[in-house]
Amino acid sequence: MITFADLGISKSLAKILTSKKIINPTKIQEKCISFGLNNKDIIGIAQTGTGKTLAFGLPIIEKIRKTKGKCLILAPTRELADQIYEVMTFIGQPFDIKTALLIGGVSAVPQKKALSRNPQILIATPGRLIDHLHRENCRLDNITTVVLDEADRMLDIGFMPQINEILKTVPKKRQTLLFSATMPPAITKLSNNYMLDPVKIEIAPSGTSAEKIHQEIFIVPPENKQNRLNKIAKNTKGKILVFTRTKFKAKKVAKVLRKQNISAVEIHSNRSVGQRNRALEGFKSGKFQVMVATDVAARGIDVKDISLVINFDLPEDAGDYVHRIGRTGRAGKNGKAISFVEPRQNYKLKKIEKLIKKNITITSGKKKLNKKNTSKSRNHLPSRIRRKRKYGKYRTSYNHKKI
Repeated sequence: MITFADLGISKSLAKILTSKKIINPTKIQEKCISFGLNNKDIIGIAQTGTGKTLAFGLPIIEKIRKTKGKCLILAPTRELADQIYEVMTFIGQPFDIKTALLIGGVSAVPQKKALSRNPQILIATPGRLIDHLHRENCRLDNITTVVLDEADRMLDIGFMPQINEILKTVPKKRQTLLFSATMPPAITKLSNNYMLDPVKIEIAPSGTSAEKIHQEIFIVPPENKQNRLNKIAKNTKGKILVFTRTKFKAKKVAKVLRKQNISAVEIHSNRSVGQRNRALEGFKSGKFQVMVATDVAARGIDVKDISLVINFDLPEDAGDYVHRIGRTGRAGKNGKAISFVEPRQNYKLKKIEKLIKKNITITSGKKKLNKKNTSKSRNHLPSRIRRKRKYGKYRTSYNHKKI
């Protein structure tokens, strides 16, 4: 088995990893670390839960120790930024390497104080970093390494203008590391504009879901989803992460679960940072068996022992499916994902299967999902009912052209 020392990591840093029983690198770490230590630009394509944080974090710590350089790490969400901060603090503190966490939703005053201490590593969400730059709380003209983590997600939620502004502020002579689970055209354009002859490391084809996650489909009418979830939760011993499409539904689903004497908590953008942190800590500690979340948590939850992910609602974007189910089966462990598919959502299922390049087993309700059923639209209804649904009342005119 390859060790971190074999990849060029110093004995002192390897010893810190060993204290946490981190001895052998994952595939993405094995491929990235040596290039990172050699100051190469890297595009890393790998699923969530494969160890990307250490893949870029270890070379950064070694580089700062040797050259006294500084690093900027950008992440799409507060949760992911906080997760990266924990890891970088753990491996950097023994070497007196200071880190600062710049995220929205909390007071900027403690962040300003952290910046005044001249930290070597900045971990930030784009919006809050731009705010500090405009207030002249920090400068980026001394940054030697830039990391874009979950780059596809940052582009999905509209951070491209902020990323452009930030990267134009950073020195052109730098190392840039970009990590993503998918490789859409926008990522290619970003790499062409801001990276120099990058090494592309693809652990799995773009969009591939984790190998050790057993995926199943349940065909469930909308009105039966809650009852099916209740039964699954009662028959599952481990932690369950449930994804819903809206904040309102996340709150409602968690409330119904609690009424069934199932310990559940919700996490979404309407919850304060403190509420979200307490919910996450309770989920990690086992106080709550079920966490119900919107996609705000899809890339920020790092709980190693989630036994089951349930897509209560299918995501609007097929790429988010990969990130959602990536919360289970982390670090090479086995995991399970169940998706509730409504009878007329065959088109969404097909998009997901096309992206991950595999057919997902339909475990329940197979007869209810077929082309004849899923291709139906409002046009299969009687014309008068169609007109009532469209206008809210029956129309006296039967001239379809006028309607």
